[in-house]
Amino acid sequence: MADAEKPEEGAEAGEGGAPKSKKKLIIIIAAAAVLLLGGGGGAYFFLFAGHGEDAHQAEAAKEVKPPNFVEVPEIMVNLAGQPGERVQYLKAKVVLEVKDEKVAEQIKPNMPRITDLFQTYLRELRSGDLNGSVGMFRMKEELTRRVNLAVAPAQVSAVLFKEVLVQ
Repeated sequence: MADAEKPEEGAEAGEGGAPKSKKKLIIIIAAAAVLLLGGGGGAYFFLFAGHGEDAHQAEAAKEVKPPNFVEVPEIMVNLAGQPGERVQYLKAKVVLEVKDEKVAEQIKPNMPRITDLFQTYLRELRSGDLNGSVGMFRMKEELTRRVNLAVAPAQVSAVLFKEVLVQ
């Protein structure tokens, strides 16, 4: 009889197990659906959401005016050195980059002051200060800082070298 009761218990367990597995199956399907919808929404956001901004950026790029350039007279100075060393010279052709023509017109009357500031700074340099791209970058940054002080409130975007010769 004990053997006969075991199959009945198994039958009851089978009936009780079927509803539990259906609930688990429904929960798994719902979780998979939520993951798919979330993944699809995220993919749409990252792949397609930025296309409207491209048109706006293209319009903004059309509105950007090309920069204007102001020529600085050629500068030739002797570099600082130790007594008894051979005298070295620096020759530079420099251009100032400004945002618009109005700023360029404000800078032109100050050109003697700019030339004086450039020559004063460049005469302090040694030939070792100009070695490599780091030396050129430092010189460019210092000249930009000095010219912006001279032409304030106008601003110069960059100092550009057309020619730099150390002899």
